[in-house]
Amino acid sequence: MSDPRLPTPDELRSKLAEFMKSNFGDQVSVHTMREPEAADTELPPQRSTGDIFSFKHQPRDIKAHLDRFVIQQDEAKKVLAIAVCDHYNHVKALGAATQSENRTPDYVKQNVILIGPTGVGKTYLVKHVAELIGVPFVKADATKFSETGYVGGDVEDLVRELVKKADGDVNLAQFGIIYVDEIDKIAGSHGGVGRDVSGRGVQTALLKLMEETEVPVRSQSDIAGQLAAAMDFQRTGRRNAETINTRNILFIVSGAFDRLPKIIERRVKKSEVGFKSQGALPTDEADLFKLVSTRDLIDFGMEPEFIGRVPVRVTCDELKVDDLFEVMKRSEGSIIRQYERAFRAYGIEVFFEDEALREIARLAATEKTGARGLLTVCERILRDFKFELPGSGVTRFNVDAALIADGRGTLARLLGEGHREKEHALAAVAREFAQRISERVGLCVEFSEEAIARLVARAEAGNEHMRDLCERLFKDYEFGLKLAQPSGAQEKFTITTGALDDPDRFLSDWLVKTYRKTRE
Repeated sequence: MSDPRLPTPDELRSKLAEFMKSNFGDQVSVHTMREPEAADTELPPQRSTGDIFSFKHQPRDIKAHLDRFVIQQDEAKKVLAIAVCDHYNHVKALGAATQSENRTPDYVKQNVILIGPTGVGKTYLVKHVAELIGVPFVKADATKFSETGYVGGDVEDLVRELVKKADGDVNLAQFGIIYVDEIDKIAGSHGGVGRDVSGRGVQTALLKLMEETEVPVRSQSDIAGQLAAAMDFQRTGRRNAETINTRNILFIVSGAFDRLPKIIERRVKKSEVGFKSQGALPTDEADLFKLVSTRDLIDFGMEPEFIGRVPVRVTCDELKVDDLFEVMKRSEGSIIRQYERAFRAYGIEVFFEDEALREIARLAATEKTGARGLLTVCERILRDFKFELPGSGVTRFNVDAALIADGRGTLARLLGEGHREKEHALAAVAREFAQRISERVGLCVEFSEEAIARLVARAEAGNEHMRDLCERLFKDYEFGLKLAQPSGAQEKFTITTGALDDPDRFLSDWLVKTYRKTRE
């Protein structure tokens, strides 16, 4: 029962209107929006998991798919395949339990942390898993986010980005994959002094997302989104409080963790003090990474709670020379395919020989950036070829050991050969033009060799297509030669260099001479 001393909503509205009018006149008025009814605030019914996507993959199938794109990293592929299958099989079971109103099964989400140097295929692995199973995928660098969003982005934007990748389908977005790279860059510093906004705070903010929380689809800092929401409410009277639940989103984080091998080595050596050594300590960083423990990651600067939310841990191996060769040779995402497409766009076919690929792999290994070094090396070797060869007349070339050893010399040779090929091609177009006129007028029309040489030089100097040049210079020849045909006195018409200087005078003089011969 309402308090009789309190004004009713209508009385309150009336008194407020009188107050505004007495103080501001008719320039200010009061408008109120109706309270939305219960039915107005209801969101569309949630679709069942089976209506969104069907997950029927097995770990072996996922690894076989990843083998097409990523070379080596077998252990990482297995671990990732198992984690993905466990996660989405649980999603299916959860959906079935919800539909049947049974008790939801207990499950600890198998978020994954990938540890390994740059350029070994970590992003590629996650991207192609998402593509295979048909869920939206978002990748971001941890360094771009902050705890509050005042410096950098808000971590909740990752979840909203899933909605965009799902074309606005919130239900599908709730089963996506979020991949955060460079997670090691937000580790707290040593000595207990962490980086609040861009370091430990981001780890804390990510914790909420990794388990289960509701994220508003429209960010409070998104002015455009908030204005759109206000306009929707004003138009429909409905408050769209749509959120996305992170319970079924799989989180995968990765980082190079450059300082980690030293931490592992120090921990292992310390544990062996006073005990008999079980064997020589690995000297290779890749082998040390495989000994990583939760304590090592915490000592590195990661928050214990954060590490606890990524229970599935796997290390990726550094790519050796042979691995980089296989990346170019066998991977469906090989950088070599990219260069083939780039040259093909200019009408040039490029072929890479195995000997050259091995040398590229050797040079890329010295870059210490994994497969990314392949692009660095290829760009350095082929940059001038990309610039000089288009339009040079070269239609194909081989990337061989000689090209890598002497790029300038090979390019000069190709340009010379290309120039000759281009001259032959231009000359062939000129002869084809003369042949076409011959067929139309019933008279043998030809260019002299000197005229063809001059036409080729003019076409190259003016960067003009040979057919366009011929049609511009000799546009009236077909009509004029048809005038001479009734006489039947000539069987051949040779276009000499004089025709290039004054085409109309050359044709006119020839017609007059032909006419006189027929009158004799």
